[in-house]
Formats: sequence, C-alpha cells, structure tokens
Amino acid sequence: MQTASKKVINGWAMYDWANSVYSLVITSSIFPAYYASVTEGKHIRYMGRTFDQPSALYNYAVAFSFMIVAVFSPLLSSIADSFGNKKGFMQFFCYLGSISCCAMYFFHRTNPQLGVDLFILASVGFGGSLVFYNAFLPEIAEVKDQDKVSAKGFALGYIGSVLLLLFCLILVTKPALFGVATTDKAIQISFLLTGIWWMGFAQFTFAVLPKTTPNPVSKSHNFLTKGYAELRKVWKELKDQKVLKRFLIAFFFLGMGVETVMYSAALFAKQEIFPDTGNAETDASNAGKLMATILIIQLVAIAGSYLFAYFSGKIGNIKVLMVGVLIWIAICVSAYYVYTPMEFYVLAAVVGLVMGGIQSLSRSTYSKLMPPTRDTASYFSFYDVCDKVSTVIGTATFGLVTEGLGGMRNAVLFLMTYFLISFIIFIFIPKRQMEWQPA
Repeated sequence: MQTASKKVINGWAMYDWANSVYSLVITSSIFPAYYASVTEGKHIRYMGRTFDQPSALYNYAVAFSFMIVAVFSPLLSSIADSFGNKKGFMQFFCYLGSISCCAMYFFHRTNPQLGVDLFILASVGFGGSLVFYNAFLPEIAEVKDQDKVSAKGFALGYIGSVLLLLFCLILVTKPALFGVATTDKAIQISFLLTGIWWMGFAQFTFAVLPKTTPNPVSKSHNFLTKGYAELRKVWKELKDQKVLKRFLIAFFFLGMGVETVMYSAALFAKQEIFPDTGNAETDASNAGKLMATILIIQLVAIAGSYLFAYFSGKIGNIKVLMVGVLIWIAICVSAYYVYTPMEFYVLAAVVGLVMGGIQSLSRSTYSKLMPPTRDTASYFSFYDVCDKVSTVIGTATFGLVTEGLGGMRNAVLFLMTYFLISFIIFIFIPKRQMEWQPA
C-alpha cells in the first residue's frame, strides 16, 4: 500500500490534538490536583466502602475504567471490522468521553463521588476511541512511514494540549481576569473547555478519515463473538511470531509502569510536593507550580517523540526502547527521594523526554512487527487489550501498595519492578529483526 494523502495523514494526527487535552487536563494535571484538594483529609464513601486513602480510590477508578475497555473492545472491534465502521465507533467513544468532561463542570467539593463517576466514563471514552484510532495507522501509512506518522500524532497532541493547559493555567491562577469568582469555578470551567475542545477538533479527523472495507464474518462466528475469536486467533498466531510475542510481553510490563506514572504523577505531586496549606494565596501558587510542571513534561515530550523516532532509524527501535526503560527505572528511584519543587521540575523534564518517545515508538514498533494482514483491527485490538490490561494491573497494584504501605512514595518505588522485568525481556528480542518473519 501507499501512504495516504497529506490531508488524510494530518486529519488522522489531528485526533491526537483533539483528545490529548483529556490526557493533560483531566488525567495529568487539573482533575487529579482538584480531586486531591477536594478529598484531602477526608474518608470517602464510594460503592459501599470507605476509603481512608482517597488517592487509592482514584487509582482504582482508573483500573476499573480500563478494565471496561479491555473487556468490551474486542466485541466493538469485531462489529466495526465486520461492518467496516471503525470511524463510527471512534465517534461514539469520542463523544462519550468529551461529554463526560463537560459534565465535570458540576463536580465540586460536596460531591467527590460524581467526579469519580464522570472520570470513569471519560476514561472509557478516551480508551475506547483509541482502539479504533490506532487501528487506522497501518491503513493510512506504509511501514517505512509509520514511525514518522505516529510521532506526528503524538507531537500534535502535546502541542494542542499545552495550548489549552496554558489558558487553563491563567484561568485557574488568575480567575478574576476572566470575571470568574473563585478558583474552584475556574477549574470547573476548565473541565468544560476540555470536553468542547476534544469534541470540536475531532471533527477535522472524522471529516477526512477514509471508509474501511467490511471483512465478512466467517460461518463459525457471528459479529458478537468474532472479536474474541480474533483475539484467540492472534494469540495462537503469536506462537509463530517470536519477535512480536516477546515485544508484547515486554510492552505489557512497560505499560504497567508508564501508564501508572501518567495517571498518578499529578496526584503524587499534589500530595508530596505541593500540598494544600490552608492559605488561599499559597495554595493558588502551588496549583500554578503544579500545572507549570505538567507543562514542562508536555513541552519536553514533543521533542522526545521525535528524538526517539530519529534514534530508532539509527540504532533500531528495540535498542531505543531499552534505553527508555533504563531511564524509567532511574525515574522511579529518583522520585522516592524528591522533596523540593526544583528537584521535581528536573524529574518532570526527564519524564517528559521518555514519555512521549516511548509511547510513540511502542505503537509504531508493534505496527512494524505485525504480520501482513488486512485484519488490522484485530491485531490492534489485541495490542490495545494488552495496553488496557497492563493499565488495570498497574494502577490497581499502585492503589493497593499505596493503601498497604501508607503512602505514594513506596508505591512509586514499587513501579520499578515492572520496568526491570520489561528491560530483561527486551534483552532477548532480536535487535535487527524489525520486519515480520515466521519463527
């Protein structure tokens, strides 16, 4: 196949621009910081249980939302693949997520449970839409272009999300400039803006993505069971694809660490580096510092996504990923000893460097290692299920360790275990075999 037109490539990449504001504003900065502030010192009653560590509830909410996506994405991918309607399902989840973000406008200090509910719905929308978004990559870009196209999407996502976060940073720290009465109201408006941004810019993507060709359902399966059957088929085919199999195992443990850091970093910073003091001026300043830190991560991540793609062409994808994993191990150890804002700023810069690069390169590496097939949705569904299940296990164990050991510092140090396992597995992946071959 040939790479699609520039218009299609740009339109596909624009979805990163659209939905990355969710990752930045909701999961990485304003929502977790606001949640930490709302629940600080409280015992939260949720689903029949009282949580003494509200941060653990946050991690369990992440795990639950991704478990929903992991369980149902094979069914949805099957339906989309059978009827050639990837774009339609991508739209549904986009709107579920963006409308849930808009509804967070009504989340405030008296109803933290509503915030958790909407966060779960928004997370399901975000994760569900990515199943179908990622499945478009091998359909619009040939193998030699996939690293660059993937990196372009991530880079646009970081740029777009930074622009919105900059505005929200000013809005939250200087609400009076916009005629907003309180910081809390400014935060609620930020949630509303996130949903509008996500839904609005996604229209550029939906306008240009091509229609997909339906794949007929075999006589042995209907469209309700085909997705799970396809996962089993991919699982069986992995026996003949030792490189891809080893990569997926390494990616699984890598995801347990990376995704947990992404969803817990702001909560960690709010509790351990920028806690509430009871002084309105100081707390507003701390909120600004925290958001500035997240901006550092995003800006550095733009360079990181292209830097990793550049070095992958020089020394190979696997070697670059191994270097990234080693840096993650160092990050976990360093985070345990970080106490001052300046130390955290430096650590945040390093996190940004490897976060953007390792996400982008993992996606394109998997696409390169896939066997020749028209059934890209099934293979990317398998990839996304691995990603989502790793997030479920990573964030759930992070919550358990936080509760069991009485704090997030020990939990962050525990994450190093996942990165170590991932690195060991990467060692046994052939470094030069980057095109699919049977074992």
